[in-house]
Amino acid sequence: MLGRVSSLTGENGLNRRRFRVGAFITAILLCAALFVSVGCKKQEQKAAKERTVNVRVWTAESRSLRPFVESVGTLKPYDEVVVSSELDGILKTIAVDEGSPVTRGQLVAEIKETDYRLAVEQAAAALKQTEAALANAKLEHQRKEALYREELVTKQQFDDIVARLALTLGDVERAKAGLDLAKERLTKTKIFAPMAGSIKEKKVTSGDYIRNGTFLVSIIRTDLLKLAFSVPEKDVGSLRDGQDIVFTVDSFPGHEFKGRVKTLYPTLEEKTRSLMVEAQVVNQGGSLKPGFFTRVTLYTGPAKDTVVVPITALLYDNSTTKVFAVEGDRAKEKMVKIGRKYGEFMEIAEGLKAKEIVVTVGQSNLMEGVPVNVAR
Repeated sequence: MLGRVSSLTGENGLNRRRFRVGAFITAILLCAALFVSVGCKKQEQKAAKERTVNVRVWTAESRSLRPFVESVGTLKPYDEVVVSSELDGILKTIAVDEGSPVTRGQLVAEIKETDYRLAVEQAAAALKQTEAALANAKLEHQRKEALYREELVTKQQFDDIVARLALTLGDVERAKAGLDLAKERLTKTKIFAPMAGSIKEKKVTSGDYIRNGTFLVSIIRTDLLKLAFSVPEKDVGSLRDGQDIVFTVDSFPGHEFKGRVKTLYPTLEEKTRSLMVEAQVVNQGGSLKPGFFTRVTLYTGPAKDTVVVPITALLYDNSTTKVFAVEGDRAKEKMVKIGRKYGEFMEIAEGLKAKEIVVTVGQSNLMEGVPVNVAR
C-alpha cells in the first residue's frame, strides 16, 4: 500500500514538471511571435513613410495687386423728385408718359386756367378802383392842408383826411398784392419739370380733378446714378471718400463699369454690423438702369507686391493654415498667415516666399519629409 502511494506521488511530480516545461515553451513561442509582429509593423510603417506620393505643384508668385473689398449692391437714381400740383382744378393736359425723357423747365402738365385768369382780371379791377380812391384822397388832402394853414378848417377835419389818405394807401398796397398773387396762381396752372431726367411714374390723366398737393409724376435723374452697397465692420477702417470701385451687372456680362465713393454713412447697421456706402457712377449712354443688382469691388489702397498661391494649395486645421512646399524630393510643411483673396489666388502674408514650390494637388496625403514625385 505504501509502495502504491509513493508511485502515485512520483507520477504527479513528473506531470507537474512536464506542465511547467510546456508552459515555458509556450511563453517563449508567444514572445517570439510578438517580436516578429512588432518588427513587421515597424518595417511596414517605415515602408509606408518612404512611399513616394505623386503631386502637382505651383510656384508662388509675387504680384503687384491692389487691396480691395468685395460686396454686392444696387443701383439707384442719383436724384428723384415728385412733381405735385399747387392748385385745385381740372387737369387740362399731361404732356409726358412713363419713361419719357424730360429737360429742366419742360412743360409736364397744365391745369385749366379760366378761373385763375378771371381772378387776375378781378384783382386788376380792384387795384384800379383803389388807385382812383387814392387819387381823390390825395387831392382832398392837398385842399384841406391849404385851408388848414389859413385856419379855415379845424384840426379835426384835417386829421380825418390824413387818416383817410393813409387807409387808401393801404388799400392800394393790398390790391397790388392781390393782383400779384392772382398772377402767380395763374402761372402755376402750367407745371414744369424741376430737373432733367426721365419720368418714373405718372399718377393722373387729362380731365382728372386735382387738388393742391396731388401727385402728378415722379422724375428720376439717370445721367448719374448712386451705387449703394455695404461693407463689413472689419473693413470700415480702410474706407475713404473718393476711392475707386468697379462693378459688373448681369445684363452686360464680361463688362466692367467704374465709379467713385461719394458717401460713407455715419452709423453701422446693428443687425448686419456693416456700413452702408454710396458711390457715384456716370451713366454714359444710359445703359445702366436703377434697380440693377451689382457685384462690387472697392479698392482700398495703391498696388503693392504680394505673394500669392492658388487657393487649392491651402490646408486648414482648426485655426491654423498650412501649405506643403517641395524641397528637393521631399515635402516640407509650412504654417502660413493668409491675407486677402484675389480671385482664385490667396495672399500669403507670412510663412512663404516668392518662387517657393507649393503642392496644389495631393497635399492631403503628405506628411513632413515624405518623398514626392512631381507629375508633369
